[in-house]
Amino acid sequence: MGSTAVKRSGSGKTIAITSLALFSMFFGAGNLIFPPMLAVQAGDNFWPAILGFLGTGALLPVLAVIAIALSGASVRDLSQRAGTVFGVMFPILAYLSIGAFYALPRTGAVSMETAITPLFGVEGIGASAVFNLLFFGAALALAWNPSTIMDKLGKFLVPSLVILLIVMIVGSLFRWDAQPRTPGEQYADGAFTAGLLEGYLTMDSIAALAFSIVIISTLRMKGFAEGKEIVNSTIIAGLGAGLMLALVYLGLGSIGRVIPSGGQYDNGAGLLADAANLTMGTAGQIIFSLVVLLACLTTAVGLITATGEYFSEQFPGSYKAWAIFFTIWSIVFATQGLNFIMGVAAPVIGFLYPPAIALIFVTLIEPAFRSRTRFTWAMFLPIWVAVIWSAIETFIAQGWAVDALTPLVNWAPLAADGLGWVLPVVVAFVIGLIIDFAKPKPPMVVGTNEAVDGEVVTA
Repeated sequence: MGSTAVKRSGSGKTIAITSLALFSMFFGAGNLIFPPMLAVQAGDNFWPAILGFLGTGALLPVLAVIAIALSGASVRDLSQRAGTVFGVMFPILAYLSIGAFYALPRTGAVSMETAITPLFGVEGIGASAVFNLLFFGAALALAWNPSTIMDKLGKFLVPSLVILLIVMIVGSLFRWDAQPRTPGEQYADGAFTAGLLEGYLTMDSIAALAFSIVIISTLRMKGFAEGKEIVNSTIIAGLGAGLMLALVYLGLGSIGRVIPSGGQYDNGAGLLADAANLTMGTAGQIIFSLVVLLACLTTAVGLITATGEYFSEQFPGSYKAWAIFFTIWSIVFATQGLNFIMGVAAPVIGFLYPPAIALIFVTLIEPAFRSRTRFTWAMFLPIWVAVIWSAIETFIAQGWAVDALTPLVNWAPLAADGLGWVLPVVVAFVIGLIIDFAKPKPPMVVGTNEAVDGEVVTA
């Protein structure tokens, strides 16, 4: 009895630490600055807007973790089920978007522009290069041994980050009361949808597809049994991380609701910096800078780990070689500044989200139908409709063949809100499901993993 209790206690502690680490990997500077500006712009429509934001900024990443855990497959294995082309290209673009092309260099650029420059008054290419060399050097050092990454994040960095966030949030809420504000144009009508679209920008839904494998690998190395124990533990860790994200988003959004003259701010970084300064003076500015640095550093560590592990598995080169390569790449990109990074990455990010969401939801739905059929067309059709629709909207956003392409997508409900792809994808899924039901259930492919009633079965 005693040994069992110790084992369960240790397992619970490991899951808790893993959940904290996953939260820290999700929570970067973008997550920090979006909620307070959403609160300012949404005004009296704060609650529908923040609930929409939580839908894509907290709930959707958790669903992605659950999808990977239940499927027992990596994002590459899942993607392969939509065809070879999608199976090769989507994982590469996803890992590059959360890695070297966007999210990873963004951690350094945001740290420089929102933490270092306001506090020390240094700016310019030279200062940025020195800072990013130090910042990414520290991130690489922490990510050097991926088997210990969860302990480093969950035991040390995350508690510091959470304490600093609580101090900043509580200080603001005790100092000011919420004031009535007229919603901005974006949130005057359809505040919930506007919040959903804002939550996309966190990139956490795509990142979750990559981070989940890091979580599963860590639990496996910690001695968790294959099958139901790892599946359930991964889901619990994901739910814990999602709950922490939601609570922090609500707290940060509340700062935007109560800060005086919130409409004067152009971005969440300046708003939070002033909130910290007004509530705690110079100490507050230091606290805010530390929050930004820790949030960005923990995310950078997670991104280096996830991208390094994926590319070392799929291409020649060791994990450490790929980690060094992406670190150097990020130093160069981050030194160019945030606007440069956004210009390169924005089209890729916009293109990836619809097929990523389609992949997550189809994977979650499949277990309910597993006794009758295994998704083939129900996986292939909705994902490719999402890919084609998203590609058309990306071309339009870039100004390519606008007159010819716009009528192809403008007819759909919610097209004006950037969600026109939803109905066509749902229709494609239903058609695919009908086709799959009309065919006999295919046998499992040898060498693939599939979760059945919580157990991962290897054929």
